[in-house]
This record gives sequence, structure tokens and C-alpha cells, in this order.
Amino acid sequence: MYQPVIPLSGYGGWRFLSRTIDQQKEVYAASAAVQRTETYFRENIGSINSAEDLVNDRQLLEVALGAFGLEDDLYAKAFIQKVLDDGTLESAALSNKLSDKRYAALSKAFGFGDFDTPRTVLSDFADEILTRYKDRSFEVAVGEVDNDMRMALNLGPALNDILDTASTDTGRWFGVMGNTALRTVFETAMGFPSSFAAIDLDQQLDQFRDRAERMFGTSKVEDFANPEHQEKLIRLYMIRSEAANFSATSAGSIALTLLQGG
Repeated sequence: MYQPVIPLSGYGGWRFLSRTIDQQKEVYAASAAVQRTETYFRENIGSINSAEDLVNDRQLLEVALGAFGLEDDLYAKAFIQKVLDDGTLESAALSNKLSDKRYAALSKAFGFGDFDTPRTVLSDFADEILTRYKDRSFEVAVGEVDNDMRMALNLGPALNDILDTASTDTGRWFGVMGNTALRTVFETAMGFPSSFAAIDLDQQLDQFRDRAERMFGTSKVEDFANPEHQEKLIRLYMIRSEAANFSATSAGSIALTLLQGG
């Protein structure tokens, strides 16, 4: 499997990855494993007419979940089928009750619970899902080299899913807080301590909005779709994450030296 090239850590590594990402994605997408997965999906997704059909085909389900960063739910078939069957149009739908908006994005994309005819039969549906799948699986490959880079790559797509599935700014902030990877980027970039997640959710919301206003000049989640805001957020995340990693490594080295009687 292709291993992404990231010669540096931190923000310098992010700049390198940003400059080379199109070429690296092309090489990744051309790998034999990705090509086999793509061929199977294209040949079979058009025959899937229900959520049950999808969850009972492991290879198709892997692509569907991977496209939305939900690959860890591969064995939660009953839960995923419920998410898909409920759709997104009714407020009582399961995906609308979940703070993690990746589930709503998944359900909306397939349309099993929203339309009499699912979106799987559309001529461009395979392209839509496979584009997402290859982007998300490339992020997973990047994470094998440097997880901070994976978190940064996830920022834009995760925000887009939240903006597409939550209609209010409050709902969007709860979407940010409900997505572990996205929340980590915001928390770290904004300088919140590790204990921040333990306080009341409404207080967290107020703190996120206040810190966003002071640091970025806006408290609205939709404004973080702006490339300038995203780049600033990633830069701060990378710098603070690398500093924290360096401090932890240094402390560990000192402790080891002391234990060895150095």
C-alpha cells in the first residue's frame, strides 16, 4: 500500500503535504488495492436498493463507511442500518439525534430513508462516494505516518458535512463538539486544556464561541469554511500540538535519565 511522503512534522510538514497532495493522491489512487476496491464498488453499488442490502455486503459497506470516516463502525451493522433506514428528513430520525453529523451525511448521501428510490441508482453516485472514499482513506494512510496531518486534512471535509446537515449555528457547534477529530483540532488550536471537555456542554459552547471571536474575528462555524480561517486554525493546531509533543518527550527523557541515575 502506498505510504504518503511527509519528511517533516509540524507546520513545516503540513506545508509540504499541502504542496504535494494532488500528486500523492494520484499515486495512492492508482495503487492495486484501491483500484480493486473501486472496481467492485462501481460494478455492484447500482444493485443496492436498501440499507439492508448495503450492510450485508461487507466490501460495499467498507467503502460507504470509509467515505464518511466511519470505518470503525464496520461491525455495528444494526446501528448503521437504522441510521440509513431513518433517513434525515424527520426530526426523530436517528442521525438527527446524534451530535456526530457524519452519520447524517452518510444517511443523506445514500437516501434510503428519504426517497422511494435510493440515490445508489444515480449515474454519478459511484463517482461521488468513491471520491470521498479515496480522500478519506488517503487521510488514514497519512495518519499512519503522522496523525496530526490526518487531523488537519479532515478539517475541511468534516466542517462541510456539518454545514450540510445542521441548519443552526448552535447545532453546528454541537456538531464540532460531537466529532472527536474535529473537536481536537479546535480545542488544541484555541489553547483549551485537556480538562475542558469535562465542563457543562453549554459552557463549552460559550467558550468556543468566545475564543473563536477573539482569535478569528467570528463565532460562526460557517466562517471556518473560509480557507484563510482554516489555514490559521491548522497552523495553530500544528504549532501547539508539536509543542505539546515536544514537552512530553522532553519530560520523558528527563525522567528516564533520572531513573538510570544519569
